[in-house]
Amino acid sequence: MKKEYGRNLVRLNNGVEMPMLGFGSVLESDTTDFSAVYDSAWQSGYRLFDTASSYGNQTAFGHWLKARGHIREDYFLTSKVAQKEQGYENVLAAFQQTISELQTDYLDLYLIHWPKEATFFESWKALEHLYDEGLVRAIGVSNFEANHLDRLLTQAKILPALDQLETHPYFSNHVTHAYLEELGIQHQAWSPLGHGGQELNDPMLKQLALKYNKTVGQIILRWLYQKNVAAIPKSSNSLRQKQNISLFDWQLTLPDERRIDGLQKGERVMGAPDENYKADLW
Repeated sequence: MKKEYGRNLVRLNNGVEMPMLGFGSVLESDTTDFSAVYDSAWQSGYRLFDTASSYGNQTAFGHWLKARGHIREDYFLTSKVAQKEQGYENVLAAFQQTISELQTDYLDLYLIHWPKEATFFESWKALEHLYDEGLVRAIGVSNFEANHLDRLLTQAKILPALDQLETHPYFSNHVTHAYLEELGIQHQAWSPLGHGGQELNDPMLKQLALKYNKTVGQIILRWLYQKNVAAIPKSSNSLRQKQNISLFDWQLTLPDERRIDGLQKGERVMGAPDENYKADLW
């Protein structure tokens, strides 16, 4: 079956094609009708669906996938290993639990959710094993900064295909982005629209939204797209879902792109990865 991703594609460093814009994980607690949110996302054109063991929604999402009967090759499925699941045997067991909950026999992308010092190399070796066995189409990391990548590459046999990082106008993560570009690792943004509505209410971004007759969310997501940063926005609102994925028939001018670059404040939504590095979370 031909994949239905359209123009929304990037080729990862192992040749696997991935949608540049995907759908961030909506929790059951986020909405009164979980299935309706994902039905709307599918109808809006999303084909990459991001989830994680620690989100607690994989069983519900797996039920939705099973109930709708979507052809497996027509969507791209990402999950992540939680901190408490790290370590070689633990990762293998966690993977089996994840695919059972999601009611699939493989993942398109499997990530280590946060770097963890004690089991650092063992967890990656487990992902390499899953990749070698054909159980995952690509492997990568999340919240790994340059120091973590440098350490990983001293022993890794397979280069991560992707690094999922907090990235938005107030925290552009531009230094790590440049390093990922150098290594050939795809940068993917989580929390791309920021936190608490601050960026969605930024006066300059509102001005640009008026100029282009777009929403502020579209301005931000197009800015990321033009920087070769994939993104996984989430919304339970069907109109916002449609707006967020409507990025591919217009563009920001270079001066406007640079104006958004200038919003960088170094303000994270969550703590720095090194704060979790030695912790045993999730």
